[in-house]
Order: sequence, then C-alpha cells, then structure tokens
Amino acid sequence: MGERTQRTASKKKTGYEHEGAKGRGVVRGRGRAPRHSGARLNLGEALQSASHTDPGRVRDHNEDCIESRPDIGLYVLADGMGGYNAGEVASGMATSLISDGLQEAWQPREVDKMGRGDAMALAERLSKEQIGRANSAIFTTSQNNPECAGMGTTLVVCLFYDNFVAVAHIGDSRLYRLRGELMEQVTRDHSLLQEQLDSGLITPEEAKLSQNKNLVTRALGIDPMVEPEVHVYETQPGDIYLLCSDGLSDMVEDEEIRLTLIALRTNPGLTVQQLVQAANDNGGRDNISAVLIRVVEPYGVPRGWLARFKAFFR
Repeated sequence: MGERTQRTASKKKTGYEHEGAKGRGVVRGRGRAPRHSGARLNLGEALQSASHTDPGRVRDHNEDCIESRPDIGLYVLADGMGGYNAGEVASGMATSLISDGLQEAWQPREVDKMGRGDAMALAERLSKEQIGRANSAIFTTSQNNPECAGMGTTLVVCLFYDNFVAVAHIGDSRLYRLRGELMEQVTRDHSLLQEQLDSGLITPEEAKLSQNKNLVTRALGIDPMVEPEVHVYETQPGDIYLLCSDGLSDMVEDEEIRLTLIALRTNPGLTVQQLVQAANDNGGRDNISAVLIRVVEPYGVPRGWLARFKAFFR
C-alpha cells in the first residue's frame, strides 16, 4: 500500500479465489426470489443478470468480490487491495456488509408507498449509510490486525428500483451503460490518472501507457471516513449495465467492450465470460471481474389508490 500527497493507494493484488453460491467465494448471491403474495413484480424477471470473475494470468489469487441480490435489484462489486491477502478481506467485508445492510434497510413493499422522488432519495441515503458502515468496519479491522494493515477496496454498488438505478462508487472500478449502440462510462474514476487527465497534464493516448493506472485517490477502508459518489439514473428497456474491476477495463479497450455487449446482448452469461477471456487474452495482469445486468422490461411501481387497492388483494 503506497501513499502519496493526494493519499493515493497503490493496489497490490495477491488475491484469493473464494467461493459462494457459484464457486469458491468471489461470486456470491441469492437466486431468483419466488413471487410472494401481494408482490407487484419480480425484479428477477425484469432484470437479466450474470457475473464472472477470474484471477487473471499473473496473480495467484483473486481479491475481487461480487455480491448479487436480484430479489431487491442489488449488485455489488469490490476490488480489494493490500498485502498479505488483506485485499480479499476488505472486498469480502465490503460486499457482504453492504449487501446485508441494504437487504435489511431497503424494503421494497414499504418503499412502494413513497413517491418516486422520495424513493430515489432514500436509495441514495441508504447506499451512503451502508457504505459508511462498511468503511468503518474495514478501517477498524485494519487498525486492530497487523496482517490487515493498510487494506482497502474499490467499490461499485447498483440498486435497481422503479425504472431507475442508484449508483454508488469509490475508486476505479467502473460502471458502463450500453443504450442502443452507444456505450458510456457512467462512473468517473477516483484515481491519480483521472486527475491528470482532468487537469490536462496528459492526453488520453498518454494515459493508456501511464504507470499510474493503479493509484486510486479514494478507497473504502483506508481512512476513518470516506465519501462515496452517488447518483441516480433513469433506466430504459434494452439497457445493459456492466460493473467491472480495472482488471477488465485496463486490459480491454472500451470499443471492444462495446462491440462485445452489442454482439452478445441477449446472452449475459456468455457476454461476461467473453469479456473476461478477452482480458486474459490481452495479458490478464490483474484479477478480472464483471457483472452484467440487462433491463428486459419496465419495472415501474404502480402508484395511486387504485393500484394500491388492487395490490392489497393479490
């Protein structure tokens, strides 16, 4: 873990491939939830998702961690950092604490009673609260355990609800969105390289060859407090959202990512496998993780007295 005047953290990956519901720990999640009596919709039907993670060609272990809770539209990706495999501890704590916290705090049947604007505001607030809670836990663990000193993690959190997605992120893990044939990077990296680009010190072409790619200016668990960047975006049927660690975005050009998303848009599982394979084919210098969510159909919440009356008798 290196330090600079901007409190940048150098990501040192020694990793660990753990397995949850889908394997030895990096991918955790809950399967599609059954439709309960009185439920207005099943997000598992409106959102099609898949994820894949791989240690890459160079690292022995995998310090990335993924958590999916499709029943509440929640997807979390973390890319751990720190020596002595501490990165896996940080990313694992981040994904589990944030997912469990939001699973408990975000109650769709109660949120349904709110106005849409209030629901957006609540999604932002709860995301910040749970990220803050995870940050405190990771920081405390690193302070109390020498083997975890300096550990931290990047983070991307997506919470889908009522035809919008609340996005929170820290560090240089990314969220991309494909709409039609246009792909955009939704998140802005918290990195020294991004600051150099913003200030005009280097060009995008020079950035591709920079030695500062792994220096993040913001990370979860490094300081007692952290400020995540949180925004809410409208979604549309056909949208594809890709959460990924820098092991993918550093190794595969954005245009290749875009073309892969377009070519395989109806098959999320094959898409994430192909993206990870492309990163490995290009060298696989870091752990590689991807989570893909495709909006199959609208998932708006019925509002008004008549909609609530009908829902009561379902």
